[in-house]
Amino acid sequence: MNPNEKQQMLFVQLISSLHGAALMHMGKIKNPATDKLERNLEQAEMTIEMLDMLKERTKGNLSAEEEKFFSTVISELKLNYVDEKSKEGK
Repeated sequence: MNPNEKQQMLFVQLISSLHGAALMHMGKIKNPATDKLERNLEQAEMTIEMLDMLKERTKGNLSAEEEKFFSTVISELKLNYVDEKSKEGK
């Protein structure tokens, strides 16, 4: 694996890790440490904001494939966040 491929793999792993953390904070997937669904929407929002910031800071430095992956992850998280936030009032 060349250095560029390794960086691309590490970048995808970082984004995937933050994606999983945000889903866990929304109560969409279990916390592996407790094996329970837990909800912390403030933490989920912060993770989504962190991803937005990373996307802005890496603008122009991503391949088309990385850009599409990043955009898809952020869109999915924002839709799930709105869904979870709407459940708070019920």
